[in-house]
Amino acid sequence: MGAIRTPRGKWVEEGLRALGAGGPEAVRIEVLAQALGVSKGGFYGYFRNREALLDEMLDTWEHEITEAVIEQVEADGGDAREKLARLFGIAAAAVDAPTRGVAADLAIREWARRDPGVAERLRRTDNRRMDYLRSLFREFVADEADVERRSMIVFTLRIGNFLMAADPPPGTTRGDVLRDITAWLLD
Repeated sequence: MGAIRTPRGKWVEEGLRALGAGGPEAVRIEVLAQALGVSKGGFYGYFRNREALLDEMLDTWEHEITEAVIEQVEADGGDAREKLARLFGIAAAAVDAPTRGVAADLAIREWARRDPGVAERLRRTDNRRMDYLRSLFREFVADEADVERRSMIVFTLRIGNFLMAADPPPGTTRGDVLRDITAWLLD
């Protein structure tokens, strides 16, 4: 009876977790194998080399935070406001997820500053995310400049909220402020 192989997706997920924790330099085959509790030999049954894993990690990240999220939002139907509210909820729930979480997103943004190929993937992904936001806001906002403002606010909140160290005013929480912003954006 042969050994059970660690699924390919587990290598990708663990790679994204390592990326989020320490950047692309932290994505090392031996370290991933140790984290998964397996030998590194199984890695080569799926991937030619580390670069192949990094490419698949980026493919997975790109799909999971764009098309998979859009499909999830669209699946339940509703009007644009309902879809945006669902999108905000999905984004909030995915904060710590390896493929949709903030850590991988921020690490990829940092990586893109040094790698033109990663920068192009990031640009494509950000453009797709912004285009989807614009399409939803256009359904109830007539002014194109306001559509762009709202889309930019949502997108920058998704990224920037996790970079801010400032405390909210006394008597409120950041969650309170974010709920107020969401209500204002959907008004």
